[in-house]
Amino acid sequence: MANVLTPQGEDFPRWYQDVIAKAQLAENGPAKGSQVIRPTGFALWERMVDELDARIKETGTENASFPLLIPESYFSREADHVEGFAPEVWMVTHGGGKELEEKLAIRPTSETIIGEYMGKWTNSYRDLPLLLNQWCNVMRYEMRTRLFLRSSEFLWQEGHTVHETYEDAHAFTLRILHEVYADFIENVLALPVLRGIKTEAERFAGALNTFAVESLMRDGKALQMGTSHELGQKFAKAFDIQFQGRDGQQHHGWTTSWGVSTRMVGGLIMGHGDDAGLRVPPKLAPVQVLVMVVKDTDEVQAAAKQVYDELKADGVRVKLDHRGDVAFGRRAVDAELKGYPVRIEIGPRDLKNGEATIASRVEGTKQTVPLGMLAEAVAAALQGAQDQLWDEAVAFRESHTVDAATLEEAVEAAQTGYARIPWDACGVEGEAKAAESAVFVRVLQREDGTVPDSLDESGLIAYLARQY
Repeated sequence: MANVLTPQGEDFPRWYQDVIAKAQLAENGPAKGSQVIRPTGFALWERMVDELDARIKETGTENASFPLLIPESYFSREADHVEGFAPEVWMVTHGGGKELEEKLAIRPTSETIIGEYMGKWTNSYRDLPLLLNQWCNVMRYEMRTRLFLRSSEFLWQEGHTVHETYEDAHAFTLRILHEVYADFIENVLALPVLRGIKTEAERFAGALNTFAVESLMRDGKALQMGTSHELGQKFAKAFDIQFQGRDGQQHHGWTTSWGVSTRMVGGLIMGHGDDAGLRVPPKLAPVQVLVMVVKDTDEVQAAAKQVYDELKADGVRVKLDHRGDVAFGRRAVDAELKGYPVRIEIGPRDLKNGEATIASRVEGTKQTVPLGMLAEAVAAALQGAQDQLWDEAVAFRESHTVDAATLEEAVEAAQTGYARIPWDACGVEGEAKAAESAVFVRVLQREDGTVPDSLDESGLIAYLARQY
């Protein structure tokens, strides 16, 4: 594989680009910062969408669709929000060959347009909570772009909700963080996350509080995998989101917003990938098992098709590679690059012995199994791969997390992973100083690792790291 990919230890950014190219995940688009997601990469995103959408709907949230173009007057109604996003906004100034009377922002996020309609749909406390989500694309102007991680256009989901009380909104913000995002990333992507609150400097523009889940990549940098924002009443007041309360009086609602994007595909690559390419957790994998014909004979083809049919009937996401005109070694390398968790290899010799070879991408092992026991062996191999990826990621994070007593110690430790330091020993001034060394406060937690309700709590612990 050394001839296919740049080794991680030699040049991690180049390795990342090599994986994306060689595994046929994505390519740069014609416009600066745009990306074309190829079928193999999009299949990963589709699986993420399926898993996340089910979790989102479990909270009672419903999907809707809102316009891509937002009138500038809408976008400007919440001052902190527009100031925070102004450098990233793309504006449409002409349409139909004429200059528009009012510029239209191409959505970088949809608080403003959705807020307008939530105000129309909220009249009584009986209408609440109003829980909406949309799957869409957004555009943000970026100077330095990288496929999946930071592009001018990307895919995501964005949830927007209105609640009767602060307590309800706060609880829902954390429910999304824990039951949707952290649950998916840990139990499906097999990546452990730090859950915590963002500092004021890292908070979403216009939010009261921002909560986040962060994962550590295999180069020791942190990646923000998802955020959930407690917006208070700022947007409710800007967009007149009012309702008649149980007391008969008019009240402004309490709103939230939350989202994850295709940058999670980048997190999957960098969190699990090795020098042979992708390693995809079986629970996520679009192709869990690849059945491969080693030598093209009628008997082998028939046996491979039978194995494929039986696994598919068992609910396994399985693909059949029966190409006889492509060398087996080349096909095996391609399967390694794309991270298929399990390969079943069937050749004339295997068939003569009534068996097949099972190759595990994660464990890097091969074993021969009687054809009649393939189903059980495949199930065990898939579970083993899921467990091993999780165990490796947890062990990596633990071995790359250091307790620091001073800011200087924290900045040094953060060069290779997380530095954990009391927030009182860092503070806002220390945060700014660390940023000069490209080290940032990723999240704040309570000492016991739980998520604070606000930045006002005492005794918080800061996690510092380099970041994507």
